[in-house]
Amino acid sequence: MAIYRLHRQQWIPATLREVWRFFSNAGNLAAITPKKMAFRVTSGDLPQHIYPGQIITYKVSPLLGIPLFWMTEITAVEPEKMFVDEQRRGPYALWHHQHHFEEKDGGTLMTDIVHYEVPLGALGRLANAVVVRRELLSIFDFRAQVIAETFGGVAESRVSELKRVG
Repeated sequence: MAIYRLHRQQWIPATLREVWRFFSNAGNLAAITPKKMAFRVTSGDLPQHIYPGQIITYKVSPLLGIPLFWMTEITAVEPEKMFVDEQRRGPYALWHHQHHFEEKDGGTLMTDIVHYEVPLGALGRLANAVVVRRELLSIFDFRAQVIAETFGGVAESRVSELKRVG
């Protein structure tokens, strides 16, 4: 079993309320996901704000255009502070994504902490080394760019770590 952790931060030149409003609306997920992944929410109409226990389903094509089903649950929400989404079904053996928000330097510091595990043992570890790790970094780079375009500023985000933790 190999569990990896991605830790990333981005300062956003917008109020905590504005940033929270954007990220707590699951309808905005497609906008911050690269088009090549053909990401679409399949849950139907979504409420304006996430809530604990909310199930969100998607179709996503992360590799070779092959569509995959992905289901996540919002397991924790502290308005204008943090929320957590966890995969219930999908491409990962484990996916636990913490989203943290705090007022800082006249804007909002957003911190993402993702713990994930790729299935298939040694083959999964190889896939992570060759493809998955790079794709995750690319997705977060794309997201940083979209956030910069949406809120202004520079698409500067810092990966303080992407490493194996288990």
